[in-house]
Amino acid sequence: MGYQFVLLVDNDHSIQRLLQAALTMRGYSVVVTGTANGALKALDRYHPDLILLDIMLPDCSGFGILQEIRARTCVPLIVISARGAPEDRAQGLELGADDYVTKPFHLDELLARITAVLRRVCTNAPPPTPLYYGHVTIDLHNRRVYVDGEEVRLSRTEWALLEQLARNPGRVMRHAELLSHVWGPEFARETYYLRTWVSRLRAKLRDEEPHRVIVTRPGLGYQLADPLAVPA
Repeated sequence: MGYQFVLLVDNDHSIQRLLQAALTMRGYSVVVTGTANGALKALDRYHPDLILLDIMLPDCSGFGILQEIRARTCVPLIVISARGAPEDRAQGLELGADDYVTKPFHLDELLARITAVLRRVCTNAPPPTPLYYGHVTIDLHNRRVYVDGEEVRLSRTEWALLEQLARNPGRVMRHAELLSHVWGPEFARETYYLRTWVSRLRAKLRDEEPHRVIVTRPGLGYQLADPLAVPA
């Protein structure tokens, strides 16, 4: 399935260490930044599955960073802040936070809230419809791939890579984004690694040159082509 990717935005180093260790132990992949500017850069680069956001950052006051993030994405977001007044909580939720946790917090409670937010997002999402590419059919809901009507067995890593592309058809996914979601952020610069696995995946899909399923965008990343409206 790949990693569930968390962006932690907090300039308190003790909280950074605590949450990064706790989330990593539970199977999440985590990138940490302590500034609003760093948060926006990481958001564009990694496209996280969840954001943990402290609104009191050195380069942005109040709820400005939350508003900026919500202008760019609807990714699940939990505010973690020492500002616990009812009006602050209300404003955070009105601006688009999915939950609001005040400091100091209990670690187990925060982890439970993270699980609940991610579960709610997954539960509310309608099951994806199959994607058709002529001789290739990608069924995300049932986690199956067919080539010329025959099911093709993919390895765990091959499926995780294809799944990331197939959940974003028509969008160019940057090298660092794919590497971080499938292998973890420590692999974000290993573009040669990604080329190898894309080549393996193309071979199983019989996606020969000129590639019509997984398209290379030189210097940027890869793109799953727009699917056909109906099976060919």
